[in-house]
Amino acid sequence: MKSVKVTILGKQYPLKVEDSEEETIKRIARYVDDKFRQYKQELNKQPDTTVMSLAALAIAEELFEERKQNRELNQQEEKVMKEVNESLDDFVDEITS
Repeated sequence: MKSVKVTILGKQYPLKVEDSEEETIKRIARYVDDKFRQYKQELNKQPDTTVMSLAALAIAEELFEERKQNRELNQQEEKVMKEVNESLDDFVDEITS
C-alpha cells in the first residue's frame, strides 16, 4: 500500500492505494476535481456541498450511461456471436454431410 494525496477543490485528501492503482486514482481525482470546478464556476453562489452534490450526480449519470452502452454492446456482441456460431454449425453440417 502507498499513501497518495489528491486535491479536490483545493483540499488535499490522503488516500491509501495499491502501488499499481496510484496513477489511476490520481487521474480519477483530477477528473472529479475538474468536474467540481466546472460546477463551482457555473454555480458560484452555491455552497460547496451543493456544488459537489450536483457534480457527483452528473458523474453518476455519466457512469450509468456508460454502463447502459456497455450492456447494449455486450448484447450486440452476443447476438453476433450466436449468428456466427449458427453459421459455423450450418457450414460444418454441410461439409460433413
